[in-house]
Parts: sequence; structure tokens; C-alpha cells
Amino acid sequence: MIYRTIGMAVLALPAWFLCMRYNVHMLQLNGYKSGEHLRRTLKTAGRQWLLLLLTVIGAVRLVFSPLWLDIVGACSLLFTSFIYNLMRKAKAKKKLVYTARVKRLLTAHTVLSVAIPLLVWLLPGLTPVNGSILLVVGLQWILLILSNVLMKPAEKAVGNHYIRDAKRKLRDANMTVVGITGSYGKTSVKFYLEKLLSVKYQVLVTPESFNTPMGVVRTIRERLRPGHEIFLCEMGARHVGDIREICDIVHPKHGIITSVGPQHLETFFTLENVKNTKFELADALPGDGMLFLNGDNEAILSKAPEYKGAILYHAAGATDGYRAENIKVSSLGTEFTVVTPSGERQSFQTRLVGGHNVINVVGAIAAANSLGVALSELIVPVRRLEPVEHRMQLIERGTVTIIDDAYNSNPVGSKAAVETLAMFDGIRILITPGMVELGDREEEFNRAFGGYAAKCCDYICLVGRKRTVPIAEGVKQAGFPEEKLKVFDRLNDAVSYAYTVPGEGRKYILLENDLPDNY
Repeated sequence: MIYRTIGMAVLALPAWFLCMRYNVHMLQLNGYKSGEHLRRTLKTAGRQWLLLLLTVIGAVRLVFSPLWLDIVGACSLLFTSFIYNLMRKAKAKKKLVYTARVKRLLTAHTVLSVAIPLLVWLLPGLTPVNGSILLVVGLQWILLILSNVLMKPAEKAVGNHYIRDAKRKLRDANMTVVGITGSYGKTSVKFYLEKLLSVKYQVLVTPESFNTPMGVVRTIRERLRPGHEIFLCEMGARHVGDIREICDIVHPKHGIITSVGPQHLETFFTLENVKNTKFELADALPGDGMLFLNGDNEAILSKAPEYKGAILYHAAGATDGYRAENIKVSSLGTEFTVVTPSGERQSFQTRLVGGHNVINVVGAIAAANSLGVALSELIVPVRRLEPVEHRMQLIERGTVTIIDDAYNSNPVGSKAAVETLAMFDGIRILITPGMVELGDREEEFNRAFGGYAAKCCDYICLVGRKRTVPIAEGVKQAGFPEEKLKVFDRLNDAVSYAYTVPGEGRKYILLENDLPDNY
């Protein structure tokens, strides 16, 4: 019996490590929020059916001890190691980062995982030990959540230390902080504004999507340098109160709200909660601070009257605030004229494609101009603006142009993306897995997206047979030829097919949204 136990433990070690690594990665992607991680894990339980199998075998093995059951358990462990090793080798969109927090979590998780079979070992007889080993592997995702909960007080203490240090650095730097938030468009506005302000100021900006409290803290502690004059702080949110938490750290002087829309409804539940959370930035500004609001967004306009002195910016037929006029859009770029609240006019050109980009550029121009950069000084930097990575980014591949919009996952942006695709003269192909985190309205929005896409595309490739059913329904209801609608299990298969689509002329392949690893 002892040899069977030792053999089971040896086989369990790699399976436990690989399963643990995968689930720690998912927990990191879910922001270390145990409740959200549990919900997401249960929603995608089909991925980890092997853990359920090991749990069942382990539970039976606690009671019975035939040799054949140990053989079944051993084979299951080998197969689990094989499958999770393949998952480990798969290219991740955001790789697991072994931060100090992850290392502390892994230590706690390891202690719990070792303690359970060790306690069982101390019980009279060895019969249940093999079962407990299998259970530790099968239930390790639950042990990981338990470890995360147990470590929460320690992590809060560590986080508070880092926050105090970041606050001190900000006070010493005496910078102007500009908060930027929105359901979509905030990252683009942040990077556009950085380019425009850089003609006059030294600018610190949160990199990539470092828009969580600890991402902002990390930016300040690692990137803040003497001489920085303005800090552009992107503020993301998945729950009510998230923006307020970041504002309490950085104390923004000015703020930009780029949009309010149906995003992250799985955690916000209602659009009203989304709107109130975004306006937590407005509520945090001092009396002499400037608030810039997207005046083309209906949800923002409904709340704007509560904030006297707010500066609106528009790209669609308005007569107040900063506004764009004479917009000319083509597949080569965009031209428009900006009119300021005082009536000053200036023409601009940009290589950014799609009319939906105009509102973000106008927002950046409004903020830069209000912070002391003359419109005439902005002509060249606006012309040099490049698409933010994975946001309508054009990538040339021989006779194929990839339009990479992988980070776009909202109804407004997805509609604008396919309408931009329609402007290109060639074979227009959409590849998408659809939109997520839209709560009870997810099917409704995806079905509508299928209808938009059918009017703009020559071929439509859907990724994920179950998830994309509503999109396919919308496509078919719009009368799109069924022979040009394809469904694939993997993104790579869809891209390979798109390259082989028959027909003369240049192919334009729009990659619209790419689900994160935790989906």
C-alpha cells in the first residue's frame, strides 16, 4: 500500500503544479477577486472537466481501495498533466506574471495542498491517503480561492504600504494629474493626449492598460521621474466605487470621461451603475478643475447638467464646446476642422481611419488646448498620431491588410469597426468571437452586431460555435449569404481560411475582439 501511495504522490506533483499554474493565471486575470474568479471558473467549467473527474475518483478512493481504482487515478493524473501542459504552451494574450503577490499566494496554496494529505496520513491506516492526494489536485482551484481569501488581510497591508509610498511621491512631484475614464475610448484618448501635450510638457502616462489601483500605484512608484509635469492616469472600473478608489490615491485636478455604455454589465448589472461609477471622477475634482465630457454620448449628456462648467466635446453636429466640423473620412485617413468654445477654428488631418476616431482626437485636442497648447501647435502631432495597438491598427501582410481591433468589445465600437471595414475597396472579411461581459443583454447586442456586420462584410468568420450563435442569427436575419458565413473553433483556423478566400483584389481582414484567456 505504501508504494501505491508514493507512486500516486509522484504522479500527482506535476498535475498539481500545472493545474495550479493555470488557475493562478486565471485568478490574476480576474484581478485577484475571489467572487469574480469563482463565477468565471464555474461559467467555463467545461475547460477543467479533468479536475471534476479527479475529484470524483478521489472521493470514491477515500472509501474504497481496490488496485484498479488507483490505476484509474494514476492514468487520470497522467492525462491531466498532458492536457494542462498543452494549455501552458498555448500562446497567452496576457502571460502569468510572477509578482510578489503571486509568490505569496503560491506559498499559501502550497502549504494548504500539502497539509491536507499530511493530516490524512496521520489518521489511523493509509487507505484514504491516495484519495486525498487525488482530491488535492481535483479541488486545487477551490484551495486557491481559499488561499486568496486567507491572504487578503496581508495583501491589504502590503497594498496600503505601496499606496502610501505612491501618494508621497505624487505630493513631492507636485504634478498636475488628469484622470481619464470611460466605458471605451479611454486608452486611445490617453495616448493621443500624451502625444499632444508632449510638445510643451513632460508627461507621465499609465502604460498599456495599467488602469487598476495597484497598476496606477506601480506606475507612480516605478516610472515617475523628476521633471514630469503632467500625469495622465487611466482609470478602469468593473465595480461601483472602483474609480473613487483610484481618485483617492492620485487626487486628479482635471478629468476626462470618454463614454458611458453597456460594458462589464456582469459586474455593474445596470447602465445607471456604469454611469454613476464613471462620474465618480467628476465628483473627485476640485472646484478649479476642468471636466471634459464626450457630448456625443447620450448617457453622459443626461448627467452633464449636474456639473456646471463642464467642457463638452463633439464630433456630430453640435454648436457648443469643442466640436469637429467638415469631417471627411476615407480608408487613407480623416480630415476635420475643430472649433473651440471661443470660435477659433483649425483644420486637422490624421492617418487614423474611421469616423469614430474623430471624437477621441477632438477630446484630446480639447484637453491639450485647455491646458495651454495652442491649436496651431497641435497640427503636426495630430497628423502623426498612430492607432493604439489592437485598436483599429492597420498591419500590412503582402496582399492582405489586417485591421487589428482585438481590444474592442463594446457594441458602439464594434458597429463602428465594421462600418469602417465597409469603406475599404477590396474583399472585406470579419473575424470575431463576439462581445462578452454584457450581462443579460449579451445575446441581444451580439445579435444586433450580426445585423450590422452583414451589411458591411463580404465574408464573416465566427470563432466559437456556441458563443457566436446570436451573431449568426443576426447575420442570417439580415439576408447574408449563408455560404459566406463560416464558424470555427479556433482563431487560427479562421485566419487561415480568410487568407484563402477566393476573389481578386486586396483582402481586408478585421479582427474584431479577441476574448481574454479567462473566457
